[in-house]
Amino acid sequence: MLLAGWFAVSNLLAQNGDRPGETQAERIPADKIPPAPVLPPEEALKSFKVPEGFKVEIVAAEPLVEAPVLMQFDPDGRLWVLEMRGYMPNPEGKGEDAKTGRVSILEDTDQDGRMDKRTTFQDNLVLPRALVLTRGGALVGEPPKLWFLRDTDGDLKADDFIEVATDYGGRENPEHTSNGLIVGLDNWIYSANHTTRYRFQDAEWKKEPTVFRGQWGISQDDFGRLFFNSNSDHLRADLVPSHYFHRNSHLRGVTGLNFAVAKDQSVWPGRMNPGVNRGYQPQQLRADGTLATFTGACAPLIYRGDQFPESHQGNAFVCEPTGNFVRRSLLKEQAGIITAENAHARTEFLTSTDERFRPVSLANGPDGALYVVDMYRGIIQHRIYLTSYLRKQALSRGLEKGLEHGRIYRVVRTSAPPTPKTRPGLGSATPAQLAEYLSHPNGWHRDTAQRLLVESSESSAAAPLRQIARSHANPKARLHALWTLEGLALLDRPTLMAALGDSHERVAAAAIRLSEPFLARDEMDLFPKLIGFSTDPRHAIRLQLAFSLARYPREDVDTALVKMIVHAPTDTLLREAVVSGWVGREAHFLEAILSMPTDQKSSLLPTLGLLARCVWNEGQGAKVSRILQRIAASGTDSSPYLAVLQGLNAAAPKPNTKNAAPPRPVKLDREPSELVSLKASPNSELAKTAESLLSVLVWPGKPGYVEPKVIPLNAEDQALFDEGKPLYQAICGACHQPTGLGQDGLAPPVLDSEWVLGSPDRLIRIVLHGVRGKLTVKGVSYNLEMPPLSILDDRQVAAILTYMRREWGHNASPISPATIQTIRQQTESRAEAWTEPELLKLP
Repeated sequence: MLLAGWFAVSNLLAQNGDRPGETQAERIPADKIPPAPVLPPEEALKSFKVPEGFKVEIVAAEPLVEAPVLMQFDPDGRLWVLEMRGYMPNPEGKGEDAKTGRVSILEDTDQDGRMDKRTTFQDNLVLPRALVLTRGGALVGEPPKLWFLRDTDGDLKADDFIEVATDYGGRENPEHTSNGLIVGLDNWIYSANHTTRYRFQDAEWKKEPTVFRGQWGISQDDFGRLFFNSNSDHLRADLVPSHYFHRNSHLRGVTGLNFAVAKDQSVWPGRMNPGVNRGYQPQQLRADGTLATFTGACAPLIYRGDQFPESHQGNAFVCEPTGNFVRRSLLKEQAGIITAENAHARTEFLTSTDERFRPVSLANGPDGALYVVDMYRGIIQHRIYLTSYLRKQALSRGLEKGLEHGRIYRVVRTSAPPTPKTRPGLGSATPAQLAEYLSHPNGWHRDTAQRLLVESSESSAAAPLRQIARSHANPKARLHALWTLEGLALLDRPTLMAALGDSHERVAAAAIRLSEPFLARDEMDLFPKLIGFSTDPRHAIRLQLAFSLARYPREDVDTALVKMIVHAPTDTLLREAVVSGWVGREAHFLEAILSMPTDQKSSLLPTLGLLARCVWNEGQGAKVSRILQRIAASGTDSSPYLAVLQGLNAAAPKPNTKNAAPPRPVKLDREPSELVSLKASPNSELAKTAESLLSVLVWPGKPGYVEPKVIPLNAEDQALFDEGKPLYQAICGACHQPTGLGQDGLAPPVLDSEWVLGSPDRLIRIVLHGVRGKLTVKGVSYNLEMPPLSILDDRQVAAILTYMRREWGHNASPISPATIQTIRQQTESRAEAWTEPELLKLP
């Protein structure tokens, strides 16, 4: 009765996740829901179902480990575990700021396969959520800090602390902040839900902007491609190296980044799942109470071990803690495009009938097995999104209790030879021995050996590494050797030339990429060698060649690249790779294509559209005018007209009715008579596109257009503007770019942004507290996590915002320090980043 009475007034005690006007009705009768008691580890084992030929084993359990969220094996086989013990101590989340998180090191002293000793490497952490072993210590993410922790006296306890970053996410929303950490094949350290990558070079931690990736967890395949996901979209990937797209801020919305590898989000749990956050919605649960689609997908892992059958190599495994299962997906690749499908029809690889089984992370082990980190608890949903429905589910069934548990499991193939329980021992291996591990069939050994060699800075490793890179029978060994040499700065010209001739396309493609520093040193004789690859039939080689050469304005390079596109007109990845390097030259190449013979031009229509998008995004009216004139003189074929106009139109901002600031039109110096003529074209699609473009173009004398008056800044506002420029360049420019154009997948544009030019109240709140989740900017939806800049004083914030609102032709009102102070005081109790719906409620 007490619970019924509580739920009857739940509208008065609404949860953060409740949506106005939404009825949260129970869809499954309480007497039909199985109980969810805390099961001892041995009993929990009985709840699992895996395919025939596999079994699940216990590796560690409470009290040895509690609320684990991440794990990594060190070179000597010890298991490092990140424990988020403070997460959701109650349905209100009160007490989450307690310093109860820790990094523990587990050991199997009797080598029976089960951990039996724990050493606390570091405790007193608040909601730690990222861990990677490196340089004899560990990078640990404790938002907003990223620490490098090291043990200097051999007791396995941290005693040396280096602050690597102070903007590693925030504590307010554990479901949407920086996490993961993985050492990539390219020797950079990447995160999920974060836009900086890290590398220790020249005796310091270096940082570079990178694209935003996923929500929780990150993995890589044998070729260094990164995989990630979000709760309802269970597998995505960067099909290509992301850093190439940073060089062209005009090129946005590319296919090669954040690619949806898996399209079907259907799931098949092994039990009913009433305890999901929106289980009251008809589409969330099936009639039998099982979860219908992913809602808590996280922690993807590409299996690279050697204990499972060969058919499992390169498969993707994904956790679904709200559905109590682990998905296995088969990956297929065609011309660089990767697709995924469930490996088990209408079921999952690993399911459990225990509702408290919460798989939140996966790992490849040194023994080749698949390791599963189980946070083991009833409530997994964070308070920020918790609904009244789920709160009732938790309290009525005791799911809020029993938080002091946690398990780590190992999934093994039963028919495989027994796995040796001896420790791997890479920590004491010599450079020559580590080099031999680069050919190991288990990716964990290859990755660990490469990392240890790079971190050792041992020049004595050069000879064996060069030998492996040139002639080892295993292409994976050759690939790792090349990147290890890169990490050691020991890649020499003869080794590079040998690798360029490698028979394996991924090794040769890596060599092309690794030739870039040689090209930067003006080793011009490399160009003919590289250009020769432009006719290579292997896709990975041509794609990498496009990325590596497109930045060079050489006639022989340009000719080769255009021919590559002509011969592969449907290859979107190749087209984007080429245009990524043509920054500032897009209009030139667009005109050149329009001058080509019709038979060549017809295969370049998608390229025309892409180049036109870039020209529009550059925002120079003179270039747009020239393009319009050029298409009018390009012959009678309307296809090029349409391709160019559709490209321009696709990039043109559309009015955002939810926000007051209208998109700024592109200004021409005269009426575009070419468009006016096309508006009357008998081709309805051409006429419609021309009409749409005319609505966002302006020129002197256009009916209804009144050119906005530029209100001069007074002396104080001008001083703020002048102070704001260097602050913007130093603090904001790395992501949003000095041009204000932003970076695709990393940061939205601030040029002509409705959020910058619109309501000052909204803009100030974004800067003071950050913004998270979906945000629509100029008609494009971004999923982002912008950290707060509240550390800046009122004048600094006012200076940056005044600069942004008056630079790049903007004419919005300046913002005073007094206004910043007022809003800072009004919102001083807020501890969370803002969301788009919240901001749009403000005037």
